[in-house]
This record gives sequence, structure tokens and C-alpha cells, in this order.
Amino acid sequence: MKKFFSLLLLLAVCTMVSAQEYMRIWQNGENVKVPLSEVTYSDNGASFTAEGQTYQTSQVDSITFVHIITVTWDGAQANVEKGNVLGVDCSVEGADVVITSTNIHNELEFVLQGASTNGSLTYNGTYKCKFYLNGLSLTSQKGAALDILCGKRIDLILNEGTDNVLADAPNGTQKAAFYCKGHLEVEGGGSLTVTGKARHGICTKEYLEIKKSTGSITVNGAESDGIHVGQYFLMKGGTVTVSGQKGDGIQTEILTLDDDVTPNPDKEFNGQIFIRGGNINVTVAADDKKGIKSADKMTVNGGTFTIVASGKGSKGISVARHLLVNEDNESTVMQIRATGGVYEDEETEEESRCMGIKVTQNMAVTAGKIMVSNTGSKSRGIKVDGLYYQTSGATVSANKKVTTTNTMPPMD
Repeated sequence: MKKFFSLLLLLAVCTMVSAQEYMRIWQNGENVKVPLSEVTYSDNGASFTAEGQTYQTSQVDSITFVHIITVTWDGAQANVEKGNVLGVDCSVEGADVVITSTNIHNELEFVLQGASTNGSLTYNGTYKCKFYLNGLSLTSQKGAALDILCGKRIDLILNEGTDNVLADAPNGTQKAAFYCKGHLEVEGGGSLTVTGKARHGICTKEYLEIKKSTGSITVNGAESDGIHVGQYFLMKGGTVTVSGQKGDGIQTEILTLDDDVTPNPDKEFNGQIFIRGGNINVTVAADDKKGIKSADKMTVNGGTFTIVASGKGSKGISVARHLLVNEDNESTVMQIRATGGVYEDEETEEESRCMGIKVTQNMAVTAGKIMVSNTGSKSRGIKVDGLYYQTSGATVSANKKVTTTNTMPPMD
């Protein structure tokens, strides 16, 4: 072990010529990231010192190496600083940047900053990585502003105190202004504002997690859904605001197998929505659309919801299976207004009412406060096609269509 770490440190220090090289020291599940330029080691390999702290080699679980790539936009130009990392190719054409990585040995971290009204970033890779938005304002004239074509976990960090803005090109074939092929986990106290001019605002092929430390995410317009998520949507904190979309506000879909019919059994919580905290503000002005649309179950364990469904036939919350409302993590307050009228499908001539909450199977309320008002013509507050169960909390709705039960209905 001592010889192994000593060799790694020696190779890293001897080949390090860039200030962008870092080392991550792991002990008991925790880690610290230090510049390689700050590392010295003893001759016998028994210890090393990083940023003034001495580590005993025998007490270190593992060491990984981190490389930081900085992309800075300045109007019609972009500059990439990647140092000497191997297996990473960069192509820059004006302000459009394409980065391709075959590196599976170094952790890659990207810092994105600056501004351009004619720029974009496309990333291709096969290994998990991190993207730090550090005061980025990026509008593409070709496709997505950020197109992350990596199917692994992607950490998106909104640097504290920064405002970040993304918009894509209109009439393009891209799925969103900000697209992620893999699992996207968002954190950091900054803000992100997105406009989807071709389709969705934000789209992930697999799950999207918004962590408790997240500041704010705003979608202020989209030709389709504001936030479109494959697999599942998990929100633990922060503030999400969606308005100006022509599709649904927040929507999940069920990932399927190649036959496009059978749900993929490898995808846990497929199609579900989990809200455990934070603030959700959604306005649904388009006809026959939903503020929050779950393709499967929806579980609420905390958070504050403010939803206005003003489009004809629109729904504040629409759940394809069961809705469970609780407050295990923090208080739950849901305020939903259904102000739209009746939508009539031009082809089928079927009518759809505007509703605050629509649940296809069962709904259970065991804590929290739900306040639904419906003022639109023929609108409805809450409609549950299955069974409605409540043991605690408060549900206020002037117009409900539910069948109540004294026994907890199946929620599987």
C-alpha cells in the first residue's frame, strides 16, 4: 500500500505542469481535494503532506486524481484551458465548443463562465463528471446551449452568488436548451434561468435530482415542457419556477425497453416524482396541459407548492397512478388554483375539465395542508378515480369528486 501510494504521488508530481491538476484524498468515506502543486511526500512513502496537513499512507483509503477544464466565453469567441490531461480533445469554432473525452482515469471537472449570444457546449464522454456554472450566459444559434451526451452521473453545481442563463436556438432538432443524457444532480446556491426555444427547457434522459443546497432554477419559457425527465424527478430543496411553457411544467416519463412499450425493469422508480422539500411555482396557461405530470406515482414529503392552472382543460397536478401526501422531511403546503375552463378536442370532440388535482388511482393524505380552489367554468378542485384516504392534515376544496375509505388503499 505504501509503495503504491508513493508511486502514484511521484508520477503525479513529476508529470504535473498545470495548476489544473488536483488530488482527492479519501478517508472513511470523506474526501478533500488539494492541488498537486501543494503535495510533498516522505522518502520512504509512509506519509505525505498536502496543503500543510500530513497524512499517513496507511490511513488513506484511496487517492483519485482530478483535472479541471475551464471554458470561458467572450462574445463570439470561446477559450478552453485544459492543461495536459490525456484523452480529452477540444474543438472550438467561434463560440461553439465540442469536448470529447475517452479519459476514465481522471475525474473531470468543468468550469463554465463568461457570456455569448452565439455559443454552445457539447460534451461527449463515458465517465461521470462535474460542471460548475460560474456566471455563465449562453445562447446558442445552432442547437442546445448545453448538450451533455454522457450517460453517467453528471453533477451540476451552481456556484454561490452567480446567475446563470441558458437559451437554445429556435427551430432546431435538439431536445432542450439544456440536455443531459445521463443522471443529473443539481446543487449549489446560485441561480439558473433557462429558455427552451425549440422544445423543452431542461431535459434529462434519466433521473433529475435537485439537492437541498440548490438555489433557484427557473424556466421562463419553452415550446414544449418546462422540465422533462426520464426515469424519475427528486427534489429535496431549492426553488423551481416554471412559466411560459406550451407543454407541461414538470413531467416525468417511463423509460421503456427497445420495444417502446415494456417499462425498463432496470430503472428504479420509473416515471415517479418525489418532492421532499423546497418551493415549486408553476403556471399552466396552455390548454390541456399539466403543471406537474407524473407518469407513475407521486410522493410528497415536504415542500411548498404554488400552482395556477389557467389553460382550458389544464390540471395543476396530474398523477397516472397514486398520490401520497405526507410531511416526513418538512411541512407540506400545497396551494393550487384551477381557473381555466373546458377544453374540447377538435378531433374527438371530447371535453376535458380544468382541475386542481387529478389522480387516476388512489390518493392518501396523512399530513400537510392542501388548499385547492376552482373558479373556472365547470372546473373541479380534486378528482380521484380510485379511493381517497385521509388520517391527518387538512384538505380544503370546494369541489371534490372522491370516494372515501377508512382503510389505507394500496399504494404500490
